[in-house]
Formats: sequence, structure tokens, C-alpha cells
Amino acid sequence: MTRYFFVVLVMALIGIAIVVKAGITMFAERQYWQEVADRFVSVSKPLPTNRGNIISSDGKLMASSLPEYRIYMDFMSGERDEKRKKKDQALRDSMLTANLDSICDGLHRIFPDQSAAKFKAHIRKGRRMKSRYYLLYPKRISYIQLKEVKQLPVFRLGRNRSGLIELPYNQRKKPFGSLAARTLGDVYPDTAQGAKNGLELAFDTVLKGRVGQYHRQKVMNKYLNIVDVPPVDGCDLITTIDVDMQDICEKALVDKLKELNASVGVVVLMEVATGEVKAIVNMTQGKDGEYYEIRNNAISDMLEPGSTFKTASIMVALEDGKITPDYIVDTGNGQKPMYGRVMKDHNWHRGGYGKLTVTEILEVSSNVGTSMIIDEFYKKDPQKFVDGLKRMSIDQPLHLQIAGEGKPNIKGPKERYFAKTTLPWMSIGYETQVPPINILTFYNAIANNGVSVRPKFVKAIMKDGEIVKEYPTEVINPKICSDKTLAQIREILRKVVGEGLAKPAGSKQFHVSGKTGTAQISQGTAGYKTGRTNYLVSFCGYFPSEAPKYSMIVSIQKPGLPASGGLMAGSVFSKIAERVYAKDLRLPLTNAIDSNSVVIPDVKTGELREAKVVLDALGIKIQGNISESSAKEIWGSTSTVAQSVVMESRNNMRNFVPNVIGMGAKDAVYLLESKGLKVRLTGVGKVRKQSIASGTTVKKGQTVTLELR
Repeated sequence: MTRYFFVVLVMALIGIAIVVKAGITMFAERQYWQEVADRFVSVSKPLPTNRGNIISSDGKLMASSLPEYRIYMDFMSGERDEKRKKKDQALRDSMLTANLDSICDGLHRIFPDQSAAKFKAHIRKGRRMKSRYYLLYPKRISYIQLKEVKQLPVFRLGRNRSGLIELPYNQRKKPFGSLAARTLGDVYPDTAQGAKNGLELAFDTVLKGRVGQYHRQKVMNKYLNIVDVPPVDGCDLITTIDVDMQDICEKALVDKLKELNASVGVVVLMEVATGEVKAIVNMTQGKDGEYYEIRNNAISDMLEPGSTFKTASIMVALEDGKITPDYIVDTGNGQKPMYGRVMKDHNWHRGGYGKLTVTEILEVSSNVGTSMIIDEFYKKDPQKFVDGLKRMSIDQPLHLQIAGEGKPNIKGPKERYFAKTTLPWMSIGYETQVPPINILTFYNAIANNGVSVRPKFVKAIMKDGEIVKEYPTEVINPKICSDKTLAQIREILRKVVGEGLAKPAGSKQFHVSGKTGTAQISQGTAGYKTGRTNYLVSFCGYFPSEAPKYSMIVSIQKPGLPASGGLMAGSVFSKIAERVYAKDLRLPLTNAIDSNSVVIPDVKTGELREAKVVLDALGIKIQGNISESSAKEIWGSTSTVAQSVVMESRNNMRNFVPNVIGMGAKDAVYLLESKGLKVRLTGVGKVRKQSIASGTTVKKGQTVTLELR
């Protein structure tokens, strides 16, 4: 019992001691131990992710995130121990003092926009301030520039000894420049802040991924980054945009806009069966007279469509059995008084067209003929006409994958401001507002056997090379009209281009169907006649007529006369259609290959060892001695002779601009940026021209513009 009592006593004393010590630790020494903990573990910090890429339907990179950096200096030692802190501080100061001239000369070489003297004064100011986070250079720098900075004296010793700190940012880059810029959208300068508009904003949650978390912890006298929540990189978007078609559309439109001195131009090219938007161009004239993608006019412009709307009006009358394609209307001398206003045809001053069939009314785009039909059969019941338009879903919003679309505004007789003149003028595309992409969707339904499909800009989401989600074709209206009406209107639209005013939109290679549009643009409360009259000229249609594959709308806003939808918008349509049709031709390769000869491919200028690997795999002979063992890159040019490829290496001197003519964009950008130059690309294909001639002395940070074709 004595031993038992002794053991119990000892255990009780130990327990009391533990409780007392815990209390002292928790309350009396709380602040001390909190400071100790803070020295070893930092608060959680965000771990950034990589924003996903936006890729074209033909596999080309349209938007990607590339790293950029800001560089800072820490002029104070981070040691906690006072003795070591003073020693480290003295060593850092002495190294910086001894090497200050060479550091500043090196910084000036890398960043020529600031002198070595300015860098020296700037660094000395930071030392006097004893700053822990002093911005060394005001602009963001590239990864290549950062590597060069880290090779300078002192800075090459690493962050802890030199005090050099780099802060990474993700900068969004668009390899094809302004191509489809408004549709792709913009992000903030730091991509971690998210997106502003376009597909970047609509799919922001998909592209940005999930931010992780980490904290710094001291383990065995070394600070380590401990990941608490791993980051998840964003997914890639596969768009419906075809880069080549986008380029074709943009060039054809801009050429016409410059010719007309127009203010705004829009082109949308869509695949008939799927609703995939293959190209969308929105050009607005800047103050300097050049054209830029400023806003997405194709989906947001709420304008009166003009004569492209006549197709819908005639379809309603055909569907209701009021008329046939051969129904005759006497348009007289091209002027028709209607409820106190005069409806006019474009040729009224030449005496008008007289008697016209329904087909001819659309061929010559007769305002009088169209409005007389609609007024005669629907003036007693305007709602029946409006209901006919609604049956074709022309009044419905499209709920597109990107924000900013306008909602069609088609008046009904019970609404305010629906006067007796509203119906006849509505029938020819006035007193109603419909965005260009909605008009295109309607014509696309005519081409698609009456099935109206929703336009789409993204067809899939991809993660690590695998499709994780697809966006199928969505049907808005399975049948906009009967087969009889559809056959009638398709024949009429083919004749509009083949025999009517829309001939400039046609092609000798294939048949085109569609309708022109020319409308005065309302100035709002000021009406149509205030100041100089502005016009909307357009053409909407599809091709080839017999088996439609693509539909397209061309819409141009221009000041003053002349204004012709056929000559102006139609000619752009024709040029684009022929180029897209030629690009889309698919012929069997066996018809193009001579089986008795060896096909020698065209090899781009660039890094020769990579080209040699491919040529060896294809079994193609090579002339020229290209070393495979050398670790150094071998740059050069190529040419083809009978049965082989000739390779000639080039000597790229260190401080001179290299010759990149004939290279692909990837090799050219890599080689120039390795020299410290910035690169701007225009066009697609091989480099045909470089703005700074080869052999010129390299000036770090200078921009080289490469023209690709």
C-alpha cells in the first residue's frame, strides 16, 4: 500500500505540473510562442494557375498566357539573428558597391530605354530608403530578359544573397493579333483578375481553373513552400473559328471599307448544318482612318435591316397562301402614296418598274411591290403578319455563348406607336431592329431545309488533350415554314443573284442565293434626314445554292450616296465566297501524286536538325553536313533539287539581327527573342519580310515586325 500510495502521489504531481505548464504556455507565454510559430510558418498564400488556351477549329492557337515579370530589390537581410543579419547586410552592401557600375551597365544593355546613370541613381535611392521591396525597373519584362538579368554580377548569386526578387504575371497573348479580337475578348493585364468580355468572359470559370494555396514553413533551417491546396489549371476552349477563313473575311471587308470610307463593317460566315461561326469580323473606323475591332457589332447592332427583311415578309404571304411566285403587282411609276407617306422604289425617278411578279419584286428589291402585298392582305389583321414572322423565330433572341447580343425588336399592333404606316414600312425592313447575326440565322434556316439552328462559337472544352465537354448543334425551330414555301423562296433567292440586282454577289464557279439590302440609318429622334444621310448596305445569303454549306452576311455602314447593297456588300460576299469555296475543295491526293517520282516537300528555313529528323523519317535524302551530336542549335536555309533537300547552315553572329526570311513563326520568334528583341507578327505562313534588316546591330527591347504570307 505504501508503494501504491507513492506511485499515485508521483502521478498526481506530474499531472498537476502538466496542467500548470500548459496554463503558463497558453496564457503567460502566449505571445512569445505565437512569435516563434510565426517565424516558422507563414499565412496561406494563393498559388496561381495557368489560364487555358483558346484554339481555332483548325488547331491554331488564338489566345494563350505567357509569363512576364517585375523585378524588385530587397536591400535588407531577412535573418532573424542580429549577428548574422548584420554580417549578411554588410556582405550584401559590399558586393553591391563593388559591382554597381557593371550591374548598371548590364541593366542598360538589357533595357536600353534607361541609362546606366539613371539605374545607378535609382539603386542608390533604394539603398538609402532601406527598402525591402524596391521596384528595380518600371515595366514588365520577358522571361529571356529575366534570365539575362540573373546573369549580371551579384544577381547571379540567387535571391537570398543578392536580394533580387522576381514577381511573375501571366500576360494574355494573341498570336494572330486583332483577328477575331472582339469575339475572343480581353482579360485584365494580370490574368488572375479575370476577363472583360467576349469568350474570355463567357467561359472565364472554365479558362481560369482553380487557384491553389500554399504556405512557407521552416524545416531544418530552410524555408519550404508547402502546398495546402494544389492549383488546377484552366481548360482549353476549341472554338468554331477557322483562322484562314477569318483572315479571308477580314481582308476582303477592310479593302472595301477603305474604298468606301465606311464607318463600320461586319462579316459573319457560318456553317449551314451546324451553326458553327467560322469567321466573324467587326471593323470600326478609328480617328486615324484605320479600322479596328472595337465592339461586336455583328451581335449587338440594333439597326433597321432594310431589304434583307423583305424575304421574311414575302415568305409569310407565301406560307399563308396569299400569293404565289407568279402573283403580279402593278408598282406603277415607282411611287405609291400610303397613309400620308409616299413609298418609293430606288428607280422611281426613271419611271419605276410597272407590273412585276413576286419573284421579280425580290429580284429588283421593289419597296412598292413588297409593301403593297403586305398592306393589301394584312392591313385588316396586322397581328396575323406579325404572327407569321414569329413562326419563323425571327423575333427570338439567340442566347449566344457570348454576352452583348441585341434582342430583335418587332412591333405588334397592340404596342405603342404602331400606326397605319408601320405595317408597309415594316415589310421592307424599317420600324424594326434586328442584329446582323439574327438575320443570318434566318437565311441559314432557309439554306438548312427550314431548320433554324443556334449560332455557336465554342464547340468543345479540352483538358490535357482530351475533350471533357462538347457543345452539340442546338435547334431553335425545327421547321420555319412548309416545304412548298421553302422550295419557292429558295428558287426566288437563287434568281435574285443569278438574274436580279444581286449579280455582283454571284460567282462563275458556283451558284449563290441571297438578298441585298439598302437602308437609311435612323439618327434616333433626329430621324433620317438630319445632316448627311447614313446608309446600311448589306447582302445575306448562302452558297452553293444546290447544296448549301455556308451562309454569310456582309453589312456595311457608310455616309452618303451612292449606296448599293449589291455592288458594295455583294462584291465582298462574292470575293469571300470564292476564296472559302476554293479553300474548302477536297480532292483525292492520289490524283495529285505522280507515282513514278519521289515527292520532295517544301522545307522551311529554320533549325536544321529538327528538319533533318523529319526528312530522315520520311526517307528523303539530304545534301549538306548537319551534325547531330552538337548541342548547339544549327540555323540555316533549305532548297530542293531532284530527289533531295539541300541544307546550308548560317552563322548567326551574337550582336547582330539574324535573317529569319523563309522561317515559320515559331522558329523566327524564338531566334529573335533569344537576341533580346520583341516580335510582332502579321499574317500567316512563312516570314516574307522583317522590319529590321539582318546584320543590323541588336538593340535590346527593340520590336521587329514580321510579315507572314
